[in-house]
Amino acid sequence: MHHILLLGGTTEASALAMALAARGERAVLSYAGRTEHPRAQAIPIRVGGFGGVEGLADHLKREGVTHLVDATHPFAARISANAIAAAARAGVPLLALTRPEWVEGPGDRWIRVADTEQAIAALGTDPSRAFLALGRQTIGDFAKAPQHFYLLRFVDAAAPPAWPHHHLVVDRGPFTPAGELALLREHRIEVIVAKNAGGTGACAKLDAARALGLPVVMIDRPFIPPRPQVDSVAAVLDWLDHGVVRGV
Repeated sequence: MHHILLLGGTTEASALAMALAARGERAVLSYAGRTEHPRAQAIPIRVGGFGGVEGLADHLKREGVTHLVDATHPFAARISANAIAAAARAGVPLLALTRPEWVEGPGDRWIRVADTEQAIAALGTDPSRAFLALGRQTIGDFAKAPQHFYLLRFVDAAAPPAWPHHHLVVDRGPFTPAGELALLREHRIEVIVAKNAGGTGACAKLDAARALGLPVVMIDRPFIPPRPQVDSVAAVLDWLDHGVVRGV
């Protein structure tokens, strides 16, 4: 009998949770707790951290977890690294369910950067109107460049940042290209700053940027130590059944 711990917070994690529930698997979906009102799930959930590598390893052994699936956001590098180390320490097999990266195509105007510091530098010193499509965890650094107007979009209502020029939209995806076009036009956006999260749920802003000819400052994914990974729910289920990775 499997006992699966699913580290989630993504669309892929929710889809896997539905598939596990449909199979009658014993599984728990764990949220980091950054979203105040997470979506209802098809399997039981837990919210909060584990206390680093040691805490997660202890949890795996104490709860009798047989399989650990990391379906966290591609930029959740710390929890992913902790999962690799904890799974090894506890002797629990680990598989990552990851989204393929977005790839620049014809008509795109990407400026590739390594982190938010480089993204701020890419905006330049002259005032511009930027859409920070980053979530609220990493926007604080942009207070260093208060000359720009920032359009923000969060899943939850939050205290607005103490910036002189910004507008906050509270909304939850997936978004459509038409809706993103309307948003960018309404706020006269000149540049988008985004993380290369991949997937289909958040790519509409890239379609809109391409249609408007806007530059996109694209932050590359952080380093995560090597681990077995796949890019589909079906591949995770196959791994659970056969113990091998046939995907990515």
